[in-house]
Amino acid sequence: MIEVEKATYTVSRMAHLLGVSRSGYYAWAARQGAEPGPRAARRADLTVKIKVAHDASDGVNGAPRILADLREAGEVVSRKTVAKLMQENEIRGISPRPWRPVTTLPDPNPHSIPDLVARRFDRGELNAVWTSDITYLATGQGWLYLCAVRDGCSRRVIGYAFADNLHTDIVETALRRAVTFRDGDTTGVIFHADRGCQYTSAQLAQAAQDLGVRLSVGRTGVCWDNAQQESFWSTLKTEFYDRHHFATRAEAITAVSTWIETVYNRRRRHSALGQIDPVAFEHQLTTVADQAA
Repeated sequence: MIEVEKATYTVSRMAHLLGVSRSGYYAWAARQGAEPGPRAARRADLTVKIKVAHDASDGVNGAPRILADLREAGEVVSRKTVAKLMQENEIRGISPRPWRPVTTLPDPNPHSIPDLVARRFDRGELNAVWTSDITYLATGQGWLYLCAVRDGCSRRVIGYAFADNLHTDIVETALRRAVTFRDGDTTGVIFHADRGCQYTSAQLAQAAQDLGVRLSVGRTGVCWDNAQQESFWSTLKTEFYDRHHFATRAEAITAVSTWIETVYNRRRRHSALGQIDPVAFEHQLTTVADQAA
């Protein structure tokens, strides 16, 4: 008030009427024109860097992944500080929603396939367990189906295929692409999925025999038996697909393929991998193995 009315009344009179000291007013006025202190400057600098990191993630990442970005860039900062600055500046990550589409169509006459995984998807090495599932993707032309194959250790998507139907061909194509990507090395690989008819069919059993992989399926209606793959669908839908509209299946195929290859496999940090991306994690594993050899 004194600052606003000082052109009309003396500072002394207003200070007396308001019951404050003139020295207190002048000290306040000096602080307004002063440069921010080291702590304030540091917080402002961190806030800018947090906003840049958040924008670079397409507005997806929360405090844990942004903290990893900052530390990788050389910043010494705590998660608590990052979370507090994000809250103060209304910077929010995206949390997965508890939604799961029903894509499992049980085969009335399934082959006798055991569960070789028992929810132990990560065996500490590549090509031990591959997980797979099929999901629906809505487009302006109708449903598009996506089958993905991931390495249970690195979480990397190593094979995938799209189709406008739920025939077993989509699974066989994704599996064969994964085998090709891994240079045909399928020794001991367990290919794990749910009990959908595509995974228990005679066609896939023959393909698995040809490729030398061992089929494994979880229990009917128990999504936790393929939880790692369900988690991937949640990430895909929440962080990318449901934030856009695709008029055609072709548009959706191009966009999802790009997201898998450039964002999920090569940029998205995973807490289970020490906050690095799947490709970097695989590089670490192979480097350590080469050095130990």
